[in-house]
Amino acid sequence: MNLDSIQEVFKDVFRNTELEIKSSMTANDIDGWDSITHMKLIGAIEEKFQTDFSYKEVMSLKNIGDLIELVKSKQQ
Repeated sequence: MNLDSIQEVFKDVFRNTELEIKSSMTANDIDGWDSITHMKLIGAIEEKFQTDFSYKEVMSLKNIGDLIELVKSKQQ
């Protein structure tokens, strides 16, 4: 699990094949990242990586790097 593997999910959810994410990015850095898109993104990531996140885990995320680390921790 790395940035490249999660990038495809972002491209699909945001319908932007040119989107390039970085670990330090937040919702403020990506056009169209609102609360609804956030829910779609979390659901798509849970589906792709066959995991579930708690509300507390999702609320603790500060940036994309935190999201990647959370997915990694769930896969161990």
